[in-house]
Amino acid sequence: MIRVLIVDDSAVVRKILTEELSRYKDIEIIGTAIDPYVARDKIVKLRPDVITLDLEMPRMDGLSFLAKLMKHYPMPVVVLSSLTPRNSEMAMKALELGAVEVLGKPGTAYSTQNISQHLVRAIRAAASARIQRIPEKTDALQSQAGLGVLLTHTTHKVIAIGASTGGTKAIEVVLSGMPVSSPGTVIVQHMPENFTSSFAKRLNELCQMEVREARDNDPVVPGVALIAPGNHHMLLHRSGGNYLVKIKDGPMVHYQRPSVDVLFQSVAASAGKNAVGVILTGMGADGAKGLLAMKEIGAYTLAQNEESCVVFGMPKEAIKMGAVDKIVGLADVSRSIILALQKEIL
Repeated sequence: MIRVLIVDDSAVVRKILTEELSRYKDIEIIGTAIDPYVARDKIVKLRPDVITLDLEMPRMDGLSFLAKLMKHYPMPVVVLSSLTPRNSEMAMKALELGAVEVLGKPGTAYSTQNISQHLVRAIRAAASARIQRIPEKTDALQSQAGLGVLLTHTTHKVIAIGASTGGTKAIEVVLSGMPVSSPGTVIVQHMPENFTSSFAKRLNELCQMEVREARDNDPVVPGVALIAPGNHHMLLHRSGGNYLVKIKDGPMVHYQRPSVDVLFQSVAASAGKNAVGVILTGMGADGAKGLLAMKEIGAYTLAQNEESCVVFGMPKEAIKMGAVDKIVGLADVSRSIILALQKEIL
């Protein structure tokens, strides 16, 4: 049984969440709190397994509370935020502070009818998550060996990365370790609409590569990483000797849109053996079949190891399926990608 505390100043939201989550046999709502001060006392008294946290509350904002919580009483937190530009920036900060997942609040990304589908998965993932310090980012300068070779020979290569729970920090670690000359990179991170734009902007400030949210028909070129926009699938497409992305609607795959499987399947079809596929931390099985398709056609495939994952779900399923050439710790993913590319071109 997963014991959940709901922290939100809205009585309507507290009621919706309590009613929806109480329908599931493995989840127990042990209490609610209207602000961080009430939440603090209930956390100490009730010891929940997971808390859901609003970011805009009276007396103390959610980010300040989260920072204090992770310092003194670290525990799994799922953040619920309204989908506004300001709140998406706050949500990125929440993930940086240690929140396991961010979701849109009822009435924004999700209606009362379908909130349970997304929130229950997030709570289950949070309950099984490792609340741990992400490894130090790889020093990109240490990844420069063979950079001149990469600069002149990798224009036809593509790197495809998929992640879910815990993936925002994992992707940051990987991209921070990639040189500016890296092949065009396409990324799916399970995240609500609008949040992906803030995620891409933050990565762009931290990484040598240019990182941005993908737009339909964007070219996939060296030195640029494209993040699939929330609530849309992203596919790789080949046009002559060039690659571009297609941004599409469509049904959810593995309860997700964007889906890692959709991206990886398209990479297998369009790039074949000229691709490197990477599956990172996340709950569920999204990406496993797509990564297998990539491997079977000759692409090189990597999976993050269990020890460094926040949730060892997606990599585990890919490994069980035989879709993975190499299993590595998060801190070694960038180096492994670069070595694989160099091996192919030398």
